[in-house]
Amino acid sequence: MKQGKDKKDKIGASVYQLKVSLREIKPPIWRRVQVPGDITLAKLHRVLQVVMGWTNSHLHKFSIGGVDYAEPDPDGFLNFQSDRRARLNKVARAMQKFEYEYDFGDSWEHDIVVEKTFQPEPGASYPVCLAGERACPPEDCGGLWGYQDFLEAIMNPAHTEHEAMLTWVGGSFDPETFDLDAVNASLRRLRG
Repeated sequence: MKQGKDKKDKIGASVYQLKVSLREIKPPIWRRVQVPGDITLAKLHRVLQVVMGWTNSHLHKFSIGGVDYAEPDPDGFLNFQSDRRARLNKVARAMQKFEYEYDFGDSWEHDIVVEKTFQPEPGASYPVCLAGERACPPEDCGGLWGYQDFLEAIMNPAHTEHEAMLTWVGGSFDPETFDLDAVNASLRRLRG
């Protein structure tokens, strides 16, 4: 019996390396993150919010193997499984690709690939972001098409919406910026 428990503990202790890419954005916006294999999808949602740069202001769902997972719907209108009970190592496997959608209005769709699984390194803490490129679009900018319009406006001082968009976004926005150290500092606070 003890041998079976040890095997289960070893599986639960595995680490999943994920590549998260925002769909249909060129050049790509992506992150590479390592998370505990036994993380719930609800907690993975919070990790994705941090690594991508979202503000956790909207609903979300995961679509994995034909099943949708999200926060429980108190009204019962949405037919989603609870993301609070589903653990990554129970619903996804190495080299599997699945979807994470954030903000059902703007519909930010992310492709997530389980690049590999491995045993945790001694002394390492997870989650951790390894790499990424480009800034996350601002919240509520109107999805893919709104983001493209937003970028056109802020990059062209002669654009009729240039000043309004810069004011709306807080004064400046650099779509090429990704601050790995800041992301990992936020993940450390999330772990604590």
